[in-house]
Amino acid sequence: MTLIKSISGIRGTIGGAIGENLTPLDIVKFTAAYATFIKELSQVKRPRIVVGRDARLSGEMVHRVLTGSLIGMGCDVTDIGMATTPTTEIAVVKENAQGGIIITASHNPKQWNALKLLNHKGEFLNAKDGARILALAEEEAFLFSPVDELGTIIQKNYLQEHVQSILALDLVDAEAIKAANFQVAIDCVNSVGGIAIPELLYALGVKKVFKLHCAPHGNFSHNPEPLPEHLTELASLTRDSRATVGFAVDPDVDRLAIFSEDGEPFGEEYTLVAVSDYVLQHTPGNTVSNLSSTRALRDVTRQRGGEYYAAAVGEVNVVTKMKEVNAVIGGEGNGGVIYPAWHYGRDALVGIALFLSYLARSGKSPSELRKSYPAYFMSKQKVELQPGMDTDAILQAMKERFSDQEVTDIDGVKIDFPDKWVHLRKSNTEPIIRVYSEAKTAREAEEIGRQIIQLIASYR
Repeated sequence: MTLIKSISGIRGTIGGAIGENLTPLDIVKFTAAYATFIKELSQVKRPRIVVGRDARLSGEMVHRVLTGSLIGMGCDVTDIGMATTPTTEIAVVKENAQGGIIITASHNPKQWNALKLLNHKGEFLNAKDGARILALAEEEAFLFSPVDELGTIIQKNYLQEHVQSILALDLVDAEAIKAANFQVAIDCVNSVGGIAIPELLYALGVKKVFKLHCAPHGNFSHNPEPLPEHLTELASLTRDSRATVGFAVDPDVDRLAIFSEDGEPFGEEYTLVAVSDYVLQHTPGNTVSNLSSTRALRDVTRQRGGEYYAAAVGEVNVVTKMKEVNAVIGGEGNGGVIYPAWHYGRDALVGIALFLSYLARSGKSPSELRKSYPAYFMSKQKVELQPGMDTDAILQAMKERFSDQEVTDIDGVKIDFPDKWVHLRKSNTEPIIRVYSEAKTAREAEEIGRQIIQLIASYR
């Protein structure tokens, strides 16, 4: 079906032909290229690599092939088993490892899996490093180790350390959360969130947790992308159980969706806005999100006395910009919260802890909090890429078509109108052009997106 090789890793569907799908041979080749790169970069003959995975049906197969390949390349492996993406990231740091690999296809359906690649800081690789790995894989420029130099595996569990480190953060107020007697509904889409999220909530002092799809068997009960249309059960559960709030995560737990007490979506774009508002009240400073994220973060940041900056889409780009401007909080509008006081990586667990702390300290309900922010409406549409479509030519044509507006081309083409914007870019993970738009009403956002899609069709 599909195999996508990019600077952020390798992602594809399970089964099928070599080079066209994510097969065992493709996993071996890409893992060996990564190991070769880590050896080159670190100058360590026997580097340590942390490996974690989500609960996908193919996870065990990919895990066995990948860890065997790392051992064959002379790498020592710390296997942390089923673990969230942020847990794996912090394990790299705690282990003083030279790198890490997370076996997860994030929000993609169950037939997909992927390798997410980390550096020694537990952060995603930059474009240069990713390109080097792709080149090594293409050249097959790697040597496997002789028998006396094979790597070894040790097994550890880092969830408790992850949870306790979050509780130790200054802005996480477990005492206030416990005193508030919150009741929380969760949907963990049958992956590792079903292990991690209840553990965190109980540690924070939440006594009543209403659980949906927490068994980590990987046969996802619904589309795993945490969007409102996929989370109708959670909306009903939150409302009917009279829970304080509802939380949903994706399979690797780096995205957080929130539902208010009335079962209404808080809005994935507003996960970062609310958490940032809380952080900025206590630690004033700058914020960063990607070009496809809501203007509400800019508005809240300026209201709190800071400055907002935009980055290209992709966690590594947001992190790079955050470091450049010394941002105190940042992330992506898909529910990804990056809190540098904790770690430079998206983490739904830290997002939950900060959001509950905000609710407990403010005394506001989620719906009251949501109403306090500027109201923007976003439309997220897409154009399926067909054979022969020249994406670069399409984007250039759109840039020229709207040259009378404010246009940003650091990542695709973003057109800023006075009262709305539209951003089109080729996806790094799917064969599509994403068309995101935002305006003061849902109708306006949807309409400008449709207009752009019609223009794209005319350039094919």
